[in-house]
Amino acid sequence: MYKVIDLFAGAGGLSLGFLQTKKYEIKVAFENNPNMQATYRRNHPGVDVRGDVCSANYKEIQGQYGTIDVVIGGPPCQGFSNANKNYVELDDPRNKTHAISKNNMLVKHYIRAILELQPKAFVMENVSMLRSDVHRFYLDEKDAQMIGQYDIPMTETKLVLLDQEFMFDDALEIASSKERIAEFIWPEEHYVALNVIYKAARNPKKMIDALEKHRKTLLKYAAVYVSSENTDYISEKSKEAFHAIAQYYNGVFDAVGIQAAIEPAIMIQRMLSKASEIYSNHLVVERFESVSGLAAIIKSFAVFDYLKAILGSKPNDYAITADVLCAANYGAPQKRMRFVVMGIKRSLSNSIKLPQGSFTEENYRTVRDAIADLEDVAPVKNISDDVGTPLGECAEISELGKALRDTSVLKNHIITDTRDTAMERFKALKQGQNFHALDDSLKTNTYTDISRTQNTIYLRLDYDTPCGTVINVRKSMWVHPTLDRAVSVREAARLQTFPDSFVFCGSKDKQYQQVGNAVPPIMAKAIAKKLAAQLKKSIRDSEA
Repeated sequence: MYKVIDLFAGAGGLSLGFLQTKKYEIKVAFENNPNMQATYRRNHPGVDVRGDVCSANYKEIQGQYGTIDVVIGGPPCQGFSNANKNYVELDDPRNKTHAISKNNMLVKHYIRAILELQPKAFVMENVSMLRSDVHRFYLDEKDAQMIGQYDIPMTETKLVLLDQEFMFDDALEIASSKERIAEFIWPEEHYVALNVIYKAARNPKKMIDALEKHRKTLLKYAAVYVSSENTDYISEKSKEAFHAIAQYYNGVFDAVGIQAAIEPAIMIQRMLSKASEIYSNHLVVERFESVSGLAAIIKSFAVFDYLKAILGSKPNDYAITADVLCAANYGAPQKRMRFVVMGIKRSLSNSIKLPQGSFTEENYRTVRDAIADLEDVAPVKNISDDVGTPLGECAEISELGKALRDTSVLKNHIITDTRDTAMERFKALKQGQNFHALDDSLKTNTYTDISRTQNTIYLRLDYDTPCGTVINVRKSMWVHPTLDRAVSVREAARLQTFPDSFVFCGSKDKQYQQVGNAVPPIMAKAIAKKLAAQLKKSIRDSEA
């Protein structure tokens, strides 16, 4: 049995796939989310589940569990597009465009684990776009020496701080001074309050609701800025923004003009925040440019180049392979694309291979294979009612359905309570159709920009094909193929190939989110099986 550490373990889908081979034992799992921790502990009893991987003490772990043979894990994916000025960190309270995502640091902690543990092999999975040149790290002072040592390819990347329409005379001088930034940047809570209104302004009803909801807070902050005696450009724009808010509540200012009035102040604060992050993260800035707006020119390097260079070079010396794998090729009823990196010590083998899937377009498993046997099982709507539904015999059930139906009592068969408008949309959709197939009369009072609504929104699943990538199907409003209701947590878990005995913990939304974030166990099992075969052969050859 190979000893394993699972980093960024989530609910435990990757661990489950490895355990299903009966060739690995998970000793330690790191997961910071309490709900995912609860799910992991429930389904993987005996595993030492810990929290923040950033504070992991691998020496202590080795002292407790001995040599760790394999490191697995998937660092959070949303933080890699840090060179994209449109990237928004979803879980940040300021909810604004960032220069740096804190999640970028997590892939470095994954690498740290390998460097300190020196396992026989490692597996990392992530979004398929991770292999592209788009996903980059900005060069910081701490990395500068390492970059030179490993000869990692570098390129200049433009970090846009401020668009041309919002430029002002002192923008360059302020952005390039840590002290000047601190002089003008708002307290976080002030930015958050005004940014809520700015974001809502694209939808008049939402904006009016937001203005009413945050009236007390906004008026309190408005009093601070409107009374300010500072006459510099930034202070004046701050004053104008909050004055417009105050005038709206006084009945003088129309809601229609709110966005234009507050936008310059919001954009300037975003500039200050991004510039501040440059200094707090010790980025190496080549230069600032003030042509067609304001930008910082920073050297950057591709995430995958960074990983390959460090782990593939001596003294680490891992043979590394990577590719984008489609879960459907390994028996999952969904076309989920994931980037998988696998490495093995060159002292064991000079090459390593990812598994080849045995399924093709002609014999892909379908949504019907995964969930049709649950069609007559009534879901519940409240967590308190999810006490377990007895499962009787099912005359017609697929091979996949039989494999997943491994318990007589069904948990997590829970759905959202559908409102009248959503139900009208559900009833109007045929299998395979989504929001864009609806009549225009059914598209009102919903998304801010209908033309940009993704094809996964209000998707009625097609029984006879694999589905697309399972995300949080509650937020995406996925619809059952034949029934006018939402897809349940359990059905989404079936599409991910979690067996029915695997129980998810937490609120309804947290359960949906855990399922959407998970690695399909059936694909994880194929990866684990392939790695075990190579490890066995490599160890045997090295001992010969």
